[in-house]
Amino acid sequence: MTDNTVAAPSEQTPPPIANVQRLSLFVFALFFIFGGITSLNDILIPKLKSLFSLTYAQAMLVQSAFFLAYVLASIPASLLISRIGYMRAAAIGLVTMAVGCALFIPAALVGLFGAFLIALFVLAIGVTVVQVVSNPLISLLGPQETSHSRVTFAQAFNSLGTTVAPYLGAMLILGSLSQVDPATLTGSALGAYLAEEAKVISNTYAGLAVALIVVALLVWQQRKHLPASLTSASANPLSALSLLKQPRFAFGAACIFCYVGAEVSIGSLLTNFLEQDSTFGFNAELAGKHVAYYWGGAMVGRFIGAALLRAFAPGKVLACAAVMAMVLIASAATSHGAVAGWSILAIGLFNSVMFPTIFALACEGLGKRAAEGSGLICCAIVGGAIVPPLTGLAADLSTLALSLAVPALCYAVIASYGWYARRSVLS
Repeated sequence: MTDNTVAAPSEQTPPPIANVQRLSLFVFALFFIFGGITSLNDILIPKLKSLFSLTYAQAMLVQSAFFLAYVLASIPASLLISRIGYMRAAAIGLVTMAVGCALFIPAALVGLFGAFLIALFVLAIGVTVVQVVSNPLISLLGPQETSHSRVTFAQAFNSLGTTVAPYLGAMLILGSLSQVDPATLTGSALGAYLAEEAKVISNTYAGLAVALIVVALLVWQQRKHLPASLTSASANPLSALSLLKQPRFAFGAACIFCYVGAEVSIGSLLTNFLEQDSTFGFNAELAGKHVAYYWGGAMVGRFIGAALLRAFAPGKVLACAAVMAMVLIASAATSHGAVAGWSILAIGLFNSVMFPTIFALACEGLGKRAAEGSGLICCAIVGGAIVPPLTGLAADLSTLALSLAVPALCYAVIASYGWYARRSVLS
């Protein structure tokens, strides 16, 4: 899933060795949780689309409500960490996530799509806080010279969460997806239908709320094992905007916007795409389970990409990955049956290297301003709120296959950046 990488301060002293292993386990759990919660949106979208008879553009507002939180909550989350420390901020983020999950209960009771969007937005604020906490925190848990290795290892847990959650979510949420068209119902029959189907969603998220509260309590108990003084250095958030005057950085930030938008758009449409007779023709539950292959490919690709990036220039690897994504989109849009289905699922494999590579290329040569650049790039994740509705609108105006042209355009931008930044600014 998307990474919200924030540079950790280099001068701070790691916590005592006795606490490192325990705290690391909690941080790995945080990576797993926010990865799984985010990818669960891909299962929620087809459910709500069917439940409220939404267009694709309307259904994609699920991602808009979710990813809008990144641009609004990232900087406040950083300020919160500076004020109360990492572990306390993580606990608050988890509680906020639990509140967002709990809000699915009244949303189901009132039976309004807008109520679900509000619940998702609150949930996403908590996810943002937890993400902003997690990367610098894992960097603190050990020597600075091995911090990159620890962050990469932690990201594997994030990918594990994005792989497992869609499969389980498909069983819990899509397993009961009714074949009844709610547009054909009226009055009490429609009300009963909406209540029954919405209950499936609220029960799932209510269970998540309970689990999140338990984890929050466990994290809160560990708050004294990491001194509150170990926080990121405060800075004027607006000062980072001057970095946009640097073409390499500005282009990179735009690519983060495009990448997250493309990745989320494809993941959001996967279930509906795989249900089509022109692809696999699966039922909703089986199609939802196959979303795990998309995110699982990203998990596997991280290990392959790590090896490739040692042998080849990062810009060239990025450009090749983006071109392959466009080739697979073309195959998915113009082919039929298993070829089309597996083509779109395979895009996840090439997504794997994009975020970290774009991030590294954009921040290369920033020196002491790398932390400012990191925070600004995190705001570009808002692409996940804007590109999916555009893709959904394209699907409404044409077909699901043709709507893939929108993420294809995003990958074209990324490919051009990879070629543009193929030479190191430090060489």
